[in-house]
Amino acid sequence: MDTDDGSPLRFGLLGPVEVLRGAAPLDLGPRQRRVLLTRLLLQDGHPVSLGEICRDLWEGDQPTAAASSVRAHVSRLRSALDPGRRGRSDLLVGGRAGYALRIPREARDTAVFEESVLAARTAFRDGHLDRALQRLDRALGLWRGPALGEAADHAFALRERARLDSARQDARELRVTVLIKQADTDRAVPAATRLTTDAPLRETSWALLMRALYTAGRSVEALRQYERFRSLLARELGLDPGPGLRDLQTAVLRHDTGVLGPVRGAPGPYLLTAAPLARTNGEPPLVGRAEEIGRLDGMLRAATDGGTRWAVVSGEAGSGKTRLLDELAARADGAGLPVVRVRGGRTATGGGIGGGTGTGSGGPGAEPSGPLDQLLDALGRREPGQHGPGAPGAPGGTAAARPDPVEALVQELGRARVLVLFDDLDAAAPEDHSRLRRLAGLLRDTPAAVVCALRDLGSPQVSGLLADLARRGTTWLHLGPLAVDDVTELLVARGDDPADAEALHRRSAGNPFVLTELLALAPERRTGPGARVPAAVGTIVHDRIAGLPEGARSVLAHTAVDGGRLDLGLLAEVPGTAAGRLPALVDGAVTAGLLVWHPDRGDPLTGYYRLPELVQEVLLGTLTASGRQLLHAALAGALAGRDGTDPARLAGHIRAAGPLAPVPSTVPPGGPPRVADRDRL
Repeated sequence: MDTDDGSPLRFGLLGPVEVLRGAAPLDLGPRQRRVLLTRLLLQDGHPVSLGEICRDLWEGDQPTAAASSVRAHVSRLRSALDPGRRGRSDLLVGGRAGYALRIPREARDTAVFEESVLAARTAFRDGHLDRALQRLDRALGLWRGPALGEAADHAFALRERARLDSARQDARELRVTVLIKQADTDRAVPAATRLTTDAPLRETSWALLMRALYTAGRSVEALRQYERFRSLLARELGLDPGPGLRDLQTAVLRHDTGVLGPVRGAPGPYLLTAAPLARTNGEPPLVGRAEEIGRLDGMLRAATDGGTRWAVVSGEAGSGKTRLLDELAARADGAGLPVVRVRGGRTATGGGIGGGTGTGSGGPGAEPSGPLDQLLDALGRREPGQHGPGAPGAPGGTAAARPDPVEALVQELGRARVLVLFDDLDAAAPEDHSRLRRLAGLLRDTPAAVVCALRDLGSPQVSGLLADLARRGTTWLHLGPLAVDDVTELLVARGDDPADAEALHRRSAGNPFVLTELLALAPERRTGPGARVPAAVGTIVHDRIAGLPEGARSVLAHTAVDGGRLDLGLLAEVPGTAAGRLPALVDGAVTAGLLVWHPDRGDPLTGYYRLPELVQEVLLGTLTASGRQLLHAALAGALAGRDGTDPARLAGHIRAAGPLAPVPSTVPPGGPPRVADRDRL
């Protein structure tokens, strides 16, 4: 605002209260007058009654002449703030409601501070880090000391002082965040240290200090700071750090750059960052695998520093092993790290290095090549299908002239850093696993990262290789089902309704492949009354069911019509069922992924087996109407002979059996009905 002499007045509360006319400070008089000015400024132009001013200034110990003293202070303030006025002041006004200080909001440094921080947040959100830092430096430069100065300890000022102090800490934390994003750790680390000194119980400040130290390549110090805060919190409040800070500690331990960001000083062309990759093929984002990606990133960094690193990724069919390798390959490729990817099965793309009499690439006589042969081809040792004199598959070639593929691979991998991905290792032949064991034994100081993806860790043909890798500090990752939160994240990223997350999670059983197929359907076909089984999923389920023995298929069919929950005791009572074989039949269905264990809460050793929702729908879809009725009739007969049978469950099976329902006999007193079979059609 401008006074009569044209000079603007600016009011400062971010430190001792002050008023500037232009660049010159005004003489505000004694302490009580400055506290009065602060009280009026906090009221933001609204009047404060004389009685309230007296109570706030003297806080219950008012002198007899308190009101007269306030009027005198107001008069002196008017003279200082508006010396050229004629008549009543338009600046410090008085009336029946009390006194009010009428100034523009932008004349107060508190308003300028808040607007500058808001502009900084907007710039930060838009990715303009330099602009955000400028706005924050301007905002924080307004502070000259503790907010509200001499009035800070008065009751009327406590809430505003706490709000301003918190806003200042927020701004300082945002500034450190910007510095970390800019990798300016020389300024970020000391600034974050001051944050923890000024607010020792504020978890966000300690998190920023840990991030700044990690970004500076000082991960050990970052972990020490976590322990300092944990001890402080336990000593002062008897509490543990929150889940956010505990997750951050885990990320530091695992070098999870997906959470922590890049590390300064990491090898330049192979620096892996958490920047999202551009997706041009409509591929959905990878969800639920942040921990796995972080650990694989850490393995890649370790490999670029020298020495070979191995990782094993396992999980049931459809759990996303190939998708995880896709993501890892894209991240490595984006960081400039060469990627070579081969499959475990044998292909007929050229003569195998191990021998053979093939006549050309893919020709009628071509010998299928294993994963190591494919790897050599991809590394450029030879073009696929080309055979020089004495090469394998070439006319006149001899066994003595054939190069050893494992030794050749060791030489090739030693020439440059590379990421090697072996997908579907289950499909590799036994001799290929033997070669991989030799390769694992020979690769020691080669800067290569090797990731093997397979479904079954218990397969006898891979047990030797896995045992060897276990002795080499291998990273082990098992991909379990997605959680409901992961499904929600995916739906939000796709622009779908996240309210469907729980239903989709239940229908897919958290399997990423099944979930993807469900999302390919129209929304009304995914869940609810109009839900359908995706064609690809139905085909796979049918194939798995067909691969089971007849007894196992019967167990699954009875379970499907019984609501999907396996009742082994009831099935043992069904006529024609070999009770002694039931455990083995159930085990086969579980191995095929057609039955899933649901542990009880608090005790994972107890629970029950259940059909996944889609498996149950496929099974029911394979039954004819009479076939379903026969199954319901058999279950009704078995239930009727059990003590403690749920009458509603029995009645439901009798109704569903229709004309094939068993005929009830005399009902024993206090017991369930006994039934005899009706004549069959």
